[in-house]
Amino acid sequence: MAKTTKKPGSNSGSISAAPDPSGIWGGRFDVGPADIMQEINASIDFDRRLFAQDIAGSKAHAAMLTKTGIISEDDGDAIAKGLDSILGEIEGGQFEFKKALEDIHMNVESRLTELIGDAAGRLHTARSRNDQVATDLRLWVRDALDRLDGDLETLQAALIGRAEEHAATMMPGFTHLQSAQPVTLGHHLLAYVEMLGRDRGRAADCRKRLNESPLGAAALAGTSFPIDRHMTADALGFDQPMANSLDAVSDRDFVLEYLSVASILGVHLSRFAEEIVLWCSVQFAYAHMPDAYSTGSSIMPQKRNPDAAELIRAKAGSLIGALNTLLVVMKGLPLAYGKDMQEDKVPVFAAADTLSLCLAAMTGMVEGMTFDTERMRADAGAGHATATDLADWLVKELNMPFRDAHHVTGTLVKMADAASMGLHQLSLDAMQSVAPGITEAVYDVLKVEDALNSRNSFGGTSPEKVRDAVAEAKKRFLTG
Repeated sequence: MAKTTKKPGSNSGSISAAPDPSGIWGGRFDVGPADIMQEINASIDFDRRLFAQDIAGSKAHAAMLTKTGIISEDDGDAIAKGLDSILGEIEGGQFEFKKALEDIHMNVESRLTELIGDAAGRLHTARSRNDQVATDLRLWVRDALDRLDGDLETLQAALIGRAEEHAATMMPGFTHLQSAQPVTLGHHLLAYVEMLGRDRGRAADCRKRLNESPLGAAALAGTSFPIDRHMTADALGFDQPMANSLDAVSDRDFVLEYLSVASILGVHLSRFAEEIVLWCSVQFAYAHMPDAYSTGSSIMPQKRNPDAAELIRAKAGSLIGALNTLLVVMKGLPLAYGKDMQEDKVPVFAAADTLSLCLAAMTGMVEGMTFDTERMRADAGAGHATATDLADWLVKELNMPFRDAHHVTGTLVKMADAASMGLHQLSLDAMQSVAPGITEAVYDVLKVEDALNSRNSFGGTSPEKVRDAVAEAKKRFLTG
């Protein structure tokens, strides 16, 4: 009996003398895999999530085999009915997944054999697990993209609703996390609506590119059977079959693109989460998180921690890690299929779960947050936030070159700092000592409200433009 040498303390198992328990390999092997080989080779613990897509692909393939006369109508009907029964068993929690059968494909096929007998063996005619798994995964990612689009629209709707509510709520706008110019809270929230809109666009582009069918490419070279790949593509909602059989079974760029979409979206969510963490701090005190999305401290009874936001901020790392994982898996693989590609599913499933969780939590936070509008209004003018408005006024009213106006304004800012006052508190005499042409009219542009209302350029932060942007965002992004 063949066996491996096992050192003391080793975890390697002996080679089984029994025939291949799965029956996958036919007569090529005399014995089954070593225990450790079976453990590393099996994927059923994670690829069972492909069950609905696997059964849909098998039904389409069986219908095509029947239509083309490759298998009989009786066998085709039996296969279809058996697959429907298996789908019901899995959905009902009555199906026994077996690790010895390696993956979802062989688990389904084995059960189909138990249900309908020899006819089940005809299902795998003119296909391989290579094109089967590529088809299943494309279908799964396509479904994931559709769910993602719905979740993103829900978050956008929440943001747009809050932006409309706070179209005129003043707050400081920041660069370098330093007070820069006054904006409105509505304008700030709409920035994330736009980011999420581009995320949805990337997801739609990914869906369009992946929507070609690998089914019928077989192992790598196509098949000699007279199959109809356009029929199976149509049945599964694909736009067309993939044009090259090698490419069909071997590339996972559609998964990489999905994970790229997920990573960029994760960065957007993380940036917003960071702002929520800041806004909820005592130092900012702009926002209050509802109890449902906050936690306390085991030792400090006064604490309210915005943990949901902090976790979203952190989970961007796992999304980026998922992309990096698959990039490294794929980077050196020769055509066509390599077992390495079995590792494509773990990161994509994990990323989809993470996105679903993060988007639901972010939507809840956006809907439940309350804002201290007085605190935000008080900070909107801090740090000489209307200095740029003063420089613009000097250009428009005194015909001063902007670089000169910038210098004059900087001098006045320094003067106000030395006197521990705001620009609007400087006397006219003090201003005229720097620029004699300045008149009383300058004080109108130094008011935060006036500065805000003046930002009437397209995409600007004036309440009027924010309300216009809200109306347009509803048209562009919301289907309801």
